[in-house]
Amino acid sequence: MDTSESTERERDPAPEAPRRRGWRRWAMDTRPLRRPAYRRLWGSTVVTAVGSQLTAVAVPKQIYDITGSSAWVGAASLAGLVPLIVFALWGGAIADTMDRRKLLLITNCGIAVTSLLFWLQAFAGLESVAALMVLLALQQAFWGLNAPARTASIARLVPEDELPAAGALGSTVMQTGQVAGPLLAGALIPVIGLPELYLIDALALCVTVWAVYRLPPLPPLAGTGKRRAGLREIAAGFRYISGHTVLLLSFLADIIAMVLGMPRALFPQLAAQTYAPYGEGLALGLLFAAIPIGAVLGGLFSGTFSRARRHGWMVIGAVVAWGAAIAGFGLSGSLWVGVVFLAVAGVADMVSMVFRGAILLSAATDEMRGRMQGVFTVVVAGGPRLADVLHGTAGSAFGPRTAVTGGGLLVVAVMLALAAAVPALRRYRV
Repeated sequence: MDTSESTERERDPAPEAPRRRGWRRWAMDTRPLRRPAYRRLWGSTVVTAVGSQLTAVAVPKQIYDITGSSAWVGAASLAGLVPLIVFALWGGAIADTMDRRKLLLITNCGIAVTSLLFWLQAFAGLESVAALMVLLALQQAFWGLNAPARTASIARLVPEDELPAAGALGSTVMQTGQVAGPLLAGALIPVIGLPELYLIDALALCVTVWAVYRLPPLPPLAGTGKRRAGLREIAAGFRYISGHTVLLLSFLADIIAMVLGMPRALFPQLAAQTYAPYGEGLALGLLFAAIPIGAVLGGLFSGTFSRARRHGWMVIGAVVAWGAAIAGFGLSGSLWVGVVFLAVAGVADMVSMVFRGAILLSAATDEMRGRMQGVFTVVVAGGPRLADVLHGTAGSAFGPRTAVTGGGLLVVAVMLALAAAVPALRRYRV
C-alpha cells in the first residue's frame, strides 16, 4: 500500500484509546466509532440493516400471495441477482472515478425512491408480479452501485490498523439485521399490513441519506487522473486482481468457503427428514438463524481477533474452521448439536469476512478500491447461489447429510492445499 496515500485520507483525528483490560479485551473493538465521519457512515448502516430486511421479506411474501408459487419467488431472486452483479461491477468502476460521497447520495436516494414505489404498488393493490420484479431489479441495481462506494470509503475514514475493527462493526450490524429484520417483519405484517413495511424502509433510508450528506467529500486522490467508468476500467480491475496474488487469494478463499460449504439449500430437506422429530417448523427456523446468530456473536466479541496483524493466516484459519464446523453439522444427528456447529461456522464466517475485507482495503490502492469492492459484492452475492445449485444437486444424489459433510471436508482440504501451494496469503500481514 502506498504510504503517501495515508497522508491524504479524510480521517478525523481521534485520541489514542487507553489499553483495554479485563473483559473489555474480548468485547467488540469500537475504536473506529471515535471518528465522527466513520460513525456517521456506520450509523446509516444501522438504520438500513433492519429496514432493508423488511423489504427483503415483503417482496417474496407479496409475490407468493399473488401467485401461490415458490417458483415465482425463486424467479424473482434471479431477477434481482443479474442487475446486482452487472451494476456492482460498474459501480466499483464509478466509485474509482468520482466523489464517493456524491455516489452514495445518488444511490441511496435511488433506493429510497424504489422503496416508495414498492409501497405505492402495494397500497394501490396492483398485484402485478412483473411490476414487482422490475422494481426489485431496479432496487438491486442501485444497491450494486452503492455497495462498492460504501465499503471503499472506509479506508479513507479510519487508519489501516482499525480496518478489521471497522469491518467487524459493519458486518455485525448487517448480520444483526438479517436476524432482527425478518423477525420484526413477521411481527408487523399481521398488525400494520404488507404495504407499510415498504414505507418504513423508505423512511429509514431518508435517515441514511442525511447521514451520508454529512460525510466529508471523498473525491479521487490527487494524481490519479480522470477516467471514464466503462468496460475498459472494469477490465483493468480484473487485471489488477490477477497481478496481485493476495487479492486473488482473498476472493478464492470466499469462493471455496461459500460454494463448497454453504448448505442452506438443504435446510428444508434436513428439517423435514433428519430433524423431523423436533418439529419441522422449529428445525427450519433454527437452521436458517444459526449462522447469522453465530456471526453476530463473533462480532460482539471481535476484540478477541480484530487487532491481529497476520491477516492472511486469519483468513486461512477462519475458512478451515468454517469447513470443519459445516462437516460437524453434517455429521450431527441432534438438532441442537447441529445448530451449535452452524453457529460456530457463523463465527468463522465473521472472522473471514472481517480480514478479507481488511485485505481488500489495505492491499489495494485507493484508485482501485471501488472496483475491488465491486468484485467482492459479486462474489458475496453469487457464491451462496452457486452453492444452492451444487448442494441441492449433491443432496438429491447422495443424501443431505453426506452432501453437507462432504462439502465441509472439501472446504478444509482445498483451502489448506491452496495455502500450501501459494504462500502469498500466509505471508500477508499489516
